[in-house]
Amino acid sequence: MAYDLEEQEQIERLKAFWERYGNFILTVVTVVLLAVAGYRGWGWYQARQASEASVVYAQLRTAVELKDVAKVKEAAGTIFEKYGGTAYGQMAALLAAKAYSDAGDMKSAKAPLQWAVDKAPDGAYAQIARLRLAGILLDEKSYDEGLKLLPVESGGRFAGEFADRRGDLLLAQGKRDDARAAYAMALEKLGDRSSLRRVVQIKVDALGGAGS
Repeated sequence: MAYDLEEQEQIERLKAFWERYGNFILTVVTVVLLAVAGYRGWGWYQARQASEASVVYAQLRTAVELKDVAKVKEAAGTIFEKYGGTAYGQMAALLAAKAYSDAGDMKSAKAPLQWAVDKAPDGAYAQIARLRLAGILLDEKSYDEGLKLLPVESGGRFAGEFADRRGDLLLAQGKRDDARAAYAMALEKLGDRSSLRRVVQIKVDALGGAGS
C-alpha cells in the first residue's frame, strides 16, 4: 500500500520518536505493571494471612474457654510468630494475657501484654495493654515500672483510666497528694457515663482533703 508524502512524514516522525523514547516508555510501562502486580500480590498475601490467623485465633478462643493453658500458649505463640502483623495479633495478646491471669500465672500474662504495648498496630489495644500490665506491676509492687507505662500525655481516649491507675500506683508508694491529683485528673478526663467515675470518687473521698 502506497503512502502519500504527509503519511510518510508522520511515520518517520513516529519512528524517530520511538527510537528516542521507546526504551523509556517500555521501562515505565514495565515498572507500572510490576507495581500493580506487587500491590495485588500484597493484597492477596494480607488476605491469606488474615484468613489463616482467624483459624488459629478460633483455636485460641476455644483453648481459653476450656482453660487449657498449654494450648493457649501454643496458639498464641503461633499467632505472634506468624500473624503478628494482622489484627489478630493484638487481639490474641489481650486474650492470652487474660487466660494466664485467670490461671494465676502473672509472669506469663506480662509477656503478651508487653508484646501488645510494643507492637499492636491499633493504638487502643496498646493502651489497654498498658493499663492491664500496669495493674500487674501494681500487684507486684513494681510501682516505678508501672508509672513509666502510663505517661500522662499518652493516655488519649484512655486518659481517665491512665490517671486512675497512676493514682493507684502513687498511693501504693505513699504519695497521697500526688495520688489525689491523679484521681482528680481521672474525674476530669472520664466521661459522665463512665462506670469508673464512682470508683474514682470513692478513692478521692477516702483520701480526704489536701491537708489529710
